[in-house]
Amino acid sequence: MAKQERGLRFQPAGGTKAPQVPVGKKQRLSIERLANDGRGIAFVEGRTWFVSGALAGEEVEARVLGAHAKVVEARTERVFKASDVRRVAPCVHAGKCGGCSVQHLPHEEQLALKQRMLAEQLSRVAGVEPLEWAPPLTGPEFGYRRRARIAVRWDARAKHLEVGFRAAGSQDIVAIDHCLVLVQALQPVMAGLPAMLRQLSNPKALGHVELFSGSAIAVLLRHMAPLNDADMQVLQDFCRTHDAQLWLHGDAGPQPVDASQSLGYRLQTWGLELAYRPGDFVQVNAGVNESMVAQALAWLDPQADERVLDLFCGLGNFALPLARQVREVVAVEGVATMVERAAQNAVSNNLHNAAFFQADLSQPLVDAAWTKEGFAAVLLDPPRDGAYEIVRQLSALGARRVVYVSCNPATLARDTVELMKQGYRLKRAAILDMFPQTAHVEAMALFEAD
Repeated sequence: MAKQERGLRFQPAGGTKAPQVPVGKKQRLSIERLANDGRGIAFVEGRTWFVSGALAGEEVEARVLGAHAKVVEARTERVFKASDVRRVAPCVHAGKCGGCSVQHLPHEEQLALKQRMLAEQLSRVAGVEPLEWAPPLTGPEFGYRRRARIAVRWDARAKHLEVGFRAAGSQDIVAIDHCLVLVQALQPVMAGLPAMLRQLSNPKALGHVELFSGSAIAVLLRHMAPLNDADMQVLQDFCRTHDAQLWLHGDAGPQPVDASQSLGYRLQTWGLELAYRPGDFVQVNAGVNESMVAQALAWLDPQADERVLDLFCGLGNFALPLARQVREVVAVEGVATMVERAAQNAVSNNLHNAAFFQADLSQPLVDAAWTKEGFAAVLLDPPRDGAYEIVRQLSALGARRVVYVSCNPATLARDTVELMKQGYRLKRAAILDMFPQTAHVEAMALFEAD
């Protein structure tokens, strides 16, 4: 048996490890450019700093929120030298609330940032530029959001119920009773919400509150324990005061207290009303959503005798307007309950040329029976992880035209590579300003077969 050596120490390769940057440290920085999420980028002693609230060309003092290896995340605390384009943030909660990250940029500059993000992703990942850039689809920069989730948490130490939005870079809750990006119809509801919730007997059992404004106003309360009669009376009185529906989310999922009430949203251009339940996916910006549907249909150019495929169809946001214009729409969604509601929406709007199917859209679809006849055109609106498997099959479906609506330029660019391999060319692209005051980019792209 070999003799055990004592006293030896292994030395890490590359010399001594640099000390980590402590949370809370303040650092003066020169901001060189903006990242794709709207944060400023600075470089100090081999580390890359991502600084919320900072703009290119500025000198700022930033406080460290977290650090890992060579990356430091920080928040602007003070601006020594401001950019010429900086504006005073319109909201008093800017920099604290995590909802609106680029309020210090004028709206036109926000649009320019989003346009650069999309162009850079397409160029860097796919090596392509569209033959035509369409103008951004825009709406009001404030008062646009028809749906919001309000955070609720019981602070046991302070014996106080916190109500508001999550803070930037943490799980803290910022107390907010007025939000500039909410639609006007929800402002009185939000203003009265904290006081009403604090009347309930078991604040520890409260989860979150969801607000929605469509064909009616709805207030959904998530609760982890049964509500007593007194609590129900408080909730019903509050909703009656605000002419709002009351929905409760306990063990059984979201349910209306009054099942006879209807809830949904309108697509005014097409004379359609789509039923909606809290928890369903819906675009939060009603005005831009209507413009988006109109532009998607104009780009897709569906003909009266065509069969068209709508993938990731949700409640039928695109499928139902399409059914007004074509011979047949096949709409596919991964969530079975959404498929059922979309089919019901078609029937309630007297549309009988749309068929709805449930399928795992991360898997190949060529064996599905509804693919056999092929399609003249395809519209898809996938989640953030994109539609990699789907786009690899589109040429096999016979589609000559593809409209891709994206909420993530990175996965759109990745999927563009696959579409180009199949012989599609990127004819047109545009950003959709679905979320003003944030760096979130939605986009639309038109592909045509060569």
